[in-house]
Amino acid sequence: MPRASIATAILLLAACGSSDDAIPGEPIDCRPTSAGKFERICTIQRTDSPDGRVIVARAPDGGFRRFLIVRDGRGVIAADGAEPVAVRPGDAAHIDVTAGDMVYRLPAKVAS
Repeated sequence: MPRASIATAILLLAACGSSDDAIPGEPIDCRPTSAGKFERICTIQRTDSPDGRVIVARAPDGGFRRFLIVRDGRGVIAADGAEPVAVRPGDAAHIDVTAGDMVYRLPAKVAS
């Protein structure tokens, strides 16, 4: 293998492991279920799917959850159906969504 190819491969591998890579999306508050305090360490991205609007919430450890916005009073449900979520009112502009070992504070609008 030529030296230039080896050097390029090493640089690409180093870039993949960079801890300074920003998690894409809009910052939101979240916390592990075992913690009491929310911190702005997670992000969300919104996308449209054939089933409706989907929110992808990303945790700082790289894990993520997909939520489908529903208009039946629940707010969101698990988009992939893998694990049910618990939704509770947060403050006036948010809902707290527990999925697995994380609680995500998602922006919410109250339907009138």
